[in-house]
Amino acid sequence: MSSNLPVLLFLVPFVMGVSMPLLTAKRRSWCPNLTLGAFGVMLLLSIANLRVVLAEGPVEYAFGGWTAPIGIAWLNDSIAAIVVLVMSFVAVITQVYGRVDTAKDLEKSIPYYTLILIMVSGLVGIIFAADLFNVFVFLEVVALTGYALVGAAGGKSLVYAFRYLLLGSFGASLYLLGLGHLYVATGTLNMADLAVRLPELITSTAVAGGLIYIFLGLSIKMALIPLHSWLPDAYANAPSSVTPLLASTVTKVSLVAWIRIEYSLIAQGVEVSHVPVLVLLEELGVVAALVGGALALIQTNLKRMFAYGGISHIGLILIGVSLGNTTGFAGGMFYLINDAVMQASLFMIAGALIYYHGVHTLEDLRGVGRQSPWLTGALVVAAVAMVGLPPTGGFFGKWNIILGALEAQHYLAAFAVLASTLLTLAYFLKIFSCWFHQPQHATSEPLVVSNALRISLSAISFSMIALGLMSDTIFQFLIESITNGGV
Repeated sequence: MSSNLPVLLFLVPFVMGVSMPLLTAKRRSWCPNLTLGAFGVMLLLSIANLRVVLAEGPVEYAFGGWTAPIGIAWLNDSIAAIVVLVMSFVAVITQVYGRVDTAKDLEKSIPYYTLILIMVSGLVGIIFAADLFNVFVFLEVVALTGYALVGAAGGKSLVYAFRYLLLGSFGASLYLLGLGHLYVATGTLNMADLAVRLPELITSTAVAGGLIYIFLGLSIKMALIPLHSWLPDAYANAPSSVTPLLASTVTKVSLVAWIRIEYSLIAQGVEVSHVPVLVLLEELGVVAALVGGALALIQTNLKRMFAYGGISHIGLILIGVSLGNTTGFAGGMFYLINDAVMQASLFMIAGALIYYHGVHTLEDLRGVGRQSPWLTGALVVAAVAMVGLPPTGGFFGKWNIILGALEAQHYLAAFAVLASTLLTLAYFLKIFSCWFHQPQHATSEPLVVSNALRISLSAISFSMIALGLMSDTIFQFLIESITNGGV
């Protein structure tokens, strides 16, 4: 049973997704409850799965009993276990939140909930897949459902969904081209086999080209600057009920896929065709962290501001995991986990502002803080976590990335983390200067919000603090994962 948990984690949302039209043909109002139930089961299974990995170590699952490289292999290691747990938690919370903010035309839409479930199953597949072709398959499952979900609001969102589709398809083509190069050079796409064969071929032009194409393809998926242009408009115009899930999972899981490739195939200090790969990735992370933060600062639309903030944090994570030491890696992975929760929180707040107050921009935000104590509390916690102040997990993630940078004597990386933190502080100060501003003719009566919003905001805020309080345990877990070769 325990060895089958990864497959069960995939099948629960997938089977529910494809069964949704049959189960809800006469009772469309069941769609939200069935979706929430599937995610709840996923959360329980992911907790059990983490316990199994802690007790037994990494477990490889061979489909149909056919072991790699002939068969399809999934790897259930510590990184996969903790990422799928966080993703399941976010899926549950965002689905509870979605009960408040789902547009009337989507509230009982069977395709809408089917797409959400199948997208989550695709994310699970990316997390566990142990060969590059299956990563590609699940990336496309996530992408196709993501395009449809972004465009589900209709109107302008269809334009941005189409642009997302064009760029996503280009990224998929680059990734597939990279697979072709690696397969021609090595004869396999299984990551364990590639890790054995690549060291002898590391100077090969085909290998270098393959890795470059794969990274460029995944860079589009993870919205790494300068390949990020699809994300701000897509998230700003997607339905507010689904944006928290998209923002907290799609780019993060794509980055996890690259981290697996990076640490499975490229050892510390290795040069591919005389290029120091980890150093180059770190420098790209520095650019993304600084440019993303600066672009967030100049935005006036809240969703776009939060989207650029997320892009900046992709850069921070890439810095951490590319420093070449366990401190930086653990800091980067811990920050990835925290950022998934933080992005969900921010887009939940943005959606609630639109739903209850009709607020889209900073100018519209004036005086809202006096009417919405629940949103105020959630925003304060999210801002503290995003800036990186104790006791939230954001502080401990950034702190360890900085320590890793100092340990590696990469002072530009440490500066980038500090500078991006100041930029994050600056755009939250802009938000709060409007949030507590007293407009004319404003009511002082607190706004009554739904219980679903209170529960979801409370849970997501508590999780940001809980991650900080449990940081020592999680860091030890992450450090052991890389020490034992579990990435």
